[in-house]
Amino acid sequence: MNRNEFFRLSAGVVGGMGIPGLWETTAHAAATPSIPGNLIDEAYLVKGLSALARAHRMSAMAGHLGASLVAGYFIGKQRPDLDPEVGKGIAGDLDQVMAGDSVFGSNMTRNAKITDSELFEAFPKEKPNESLIDGIAEALAKNLGTPRESGHNVIFASLAIRALKERPELATPSIIGGIRKLMALFDHAHPGSGYYGKEKGRIKGNQITLPDGDDGTPPYSDVEGMVNAVLDEIIHQDPQNHRVGYGGLIHVNNHAAAITDLAKSGYPELLPAAIASHHQHLRLWRNLPNVTDEMGPEPFSAVSPYNAAYWTSNEVPYDRALLTHRVKTMYGFDELVDAIDDDAKEKQAYDKLRYLM
Repeated sequence: MNRNEFFRLSAGVVGGMGIPGLWETTAHAAATPSIPGNLIDEAYLVKGLSALARAHRMSAMAGHLGASLVAGYFIGKQRPDLDPEVGKGIAGDLDQVMAGDSVFGSNMTRNAKITDSELFEAFPKEKPNESLIDGIAEALAKNLGTPRESGHNVIFASLAIRALKERPELATPSIIGGIRKLMALFDHAHPGSGYYGKEKGRIKGNQITLPDGDDGTPPYSDVEGMVNAVLDEIIHQDPQNHRVGYGGLIHVNNHAAAITDLAKSGYPELLPAAIASHHQHLRLWRNLPNVTDEMGPEPFSAVSPYNAAYWTSNEVPYDRALLTHRVKTMYGFDELVDAIDDDAKEKQAYDKLRYLM
């Protein structure tokens, strides 16, 4: 069974069916000649896990730093045909994160107990225990019922789980215990906030009453429906419809991708709550007002970040948060398009990826 066949069965999984072991090589690897190795060094995966395990000593949002390194490494696995200039650009972003340039590190946290560089230091050697990985999913289950900080609880947990299943020798009590503490920081977190115009300003999602009845958000209760809904949003992006909040469409994408990864990692019991939470996230974002008159059209890039020209043009965008979000969005986007068997939709979605960054 291949990955696309799995997602066609996802509705049955949510209903209680088992998940057989699967996951073949990605569509990108199968469609192009394979280049041996991974252009993104495995050291990023190891350092990313260390940072995720220490992030709780700084803040919940400090999880961005380690998560970006893990996602960057997996981009190289998703695309063994990655253009060397793209790989160089991704590694450059990750190096900047480790150098302390992320807004989500100590720059955001007053009286942090740890520096950005210390997040990435290796943990002392311990005996690994692969069975402990499930503890991350258990910690996530406690705060999965509603969106938490634009889906970051799911994003961080799913990347950590995938990385640990890739390198089970790193599944030590210290690393997994630290990631569980990071998950606990989301237990009482709000869904994020949105900007509702000059008069109302920023409002947290738990203070927003969404419309009764049909607000135009497509219903879904399985992975395939969620993926199609998100890709449709990406395809129909319009810079003249500028919404601000709930992490934007970037986080709607990354949140959905994280849920597909939870499914792949073998946690079907988490899917119903995770998908319902994502649907609420999408509704919050879709119901934001268009603030183009106030802020202008939403900016976008001329070419895809998978095009070498994106990185060599000397015009790589670095807004307040894109340093850590760009690689997670590239990774998440590929996870989503790999989950559908629709070549036309996949091409349309790839053509609009540049609108996210």
